[in-house]
Amino acid sequence: MSGLMDSLGPHAGFILASYGAAALVLAGLTFATLRDHAAQKRALDALERRGAGRQRDGKTP
Repeated sequence: MSGLMDSLGPHAGFILASYGAAALVLAGLTFATLRDHAAQKRALDALERRGAGRQRDGKTP
C-alpha cells in the first residue's frame, strides 16, 4: 500500500478519498435505481391485476 501512496505523490490521501467518494455515490445511485425499478414493477403488476391492461392505439385489446 505504501508503494501506491508513494506513486501518487503528496496528494495521495485526497486522490484516494475522491475515488472512495465517487464509488459511494455510484453505489448509492445504483441502489436507488434498483429500488425504484422494483417499486415501479410492483405498481405495474398491481395495475394489471386490477384489469388496467396495456392498450394499443387507444383501444382496449
